[in-house]
Amino acid sequence: MSFEEMESPFDHTEPTSHHHGGGGSGGCSGGCTLDCVCQVVRAIKDIQDQAEEECEACTSNCFVEPLGDLGVRGRRDADTRVFTLTHKNGELFKALFRGHQGKCVSVFFRVEEIFDNCCATLRVLVPLRKDGKTVVDIMDTHGKVNFAELCEVRDWGRSNSCVTVDLHCFCAVQCIADVDLELCD
Repeated sequence: MSFEEMESPFDHTEPTSHHHGGGGSGGCSGGCTLDCVCQVVRAIKDIQDQAEEECEACTSNCFVEPLGDLGVRGRRDADTRVFTLTHKNGELFKALFRGHQGKCVSVFFRVEEIFDNCCATLRVLVPLRKDGKTVVDIMDTHGKVNFAELCEVRDWGRSNSCVTVDLHCFCAVQCIADVDLELCD
């Protein structure tokens, strides 16, 4: 399926009737009722699944095809589109992964599966520096994202940790890069 054939999440003129409760900080309460994030994550999954060897000129959004064209033009060995999710309150969604000097929080994900009404299983990606070492201080002492450390991330590694989420709970998705985590060999 080409980009032109995919339904854009922005083609909808009326919000859907999805509104999920859940309350709490950054939860599913209020505000975001469109299936925008769900549609984008579905598109990311489709692009990852198709991973063909073509080149596209535009590299600035989550709908860029084929996999490998986001960030680095013509990268032909990508199997993952790295992305972040943002809650209504503007905070990045974070999840735990195992190991790495007791520091095990990430805001970077790979979609593994989408099922039911926009539920998704996401693989938590390990944030890495240019030298391949884990960025261990993504969170500050108050539990907030440490953006100075976040800006040090230059690559990503795979973890064996996954989280299942309701995509209706997020208001934004940002695609970061296409990388090869050697998951699809």
